[in-house]
Amino acid sequence: MKQKVEERIIAPKEIIIGDSNAKVKLVEYGDYESAESVKAHEVVLHLLEEFEGKIAYTFRHFPLTRIHQRSFKAAEAAIGAAQEGKFWEMHNLLFKNNRNLGTTSLKGYAREAGVSSKHFLEDLMNSKYGWYVREDQMQGADAGVRDVSTFFINGVKFEGKPTFHNLSVAIEAALKSRKKIKQAA
Repeated sequence: MKQKVEERIIAPKEIIIGDSNAKVKLVEYGDYESAESVKAHEVVLHLLEEFEGKIAYTFRHFPLTRIHQRSFKAAEAAIGAAQEGKFWEMHNLLFKNNRNLGTTSLKGYAREAGVSSKHFLEDLMNSKYGWYVREDQMQGADAGVRDVSTFFINGVKFEGKPTFHNLSVAIEAALKSRKKIKQAA
């Protein structure tokens, strides 16, 4: 009798870009269909360049499903791509094409991102990664997230408009701080 091997799924909170040992942990809760999250994505790309080696960035999913019907499935697609180490490629494509996130498009973006799984579409249709999106939403809500994009710097909710300048000032202050890092939200 064959024993079924338990598949380990990589959750969004485990997907980090930058130096995972960095003093500053930047966490964003966002929505692939949100115009504000698209703007924040550009800011984050600039921050990652500016603070290279000094920050660890994690994107958590907070789809506003009441106004963005396709954002939840897009988040699932990103997590599906993460299983092949293609989260950031998919993440960038989803923001680049945020007005076209239908299931067929998601499959095309996955292929473009380099996802080779023959089960990608089937997993998407069966909501294989839905619980992980929901978990992000619940953890975000528990941490005080009400809208996107919401940022946390070293576990502390960033208050203010998430512009490059504002976030840079907060990151610089965190880099200079001697406080021990709290667990990221």
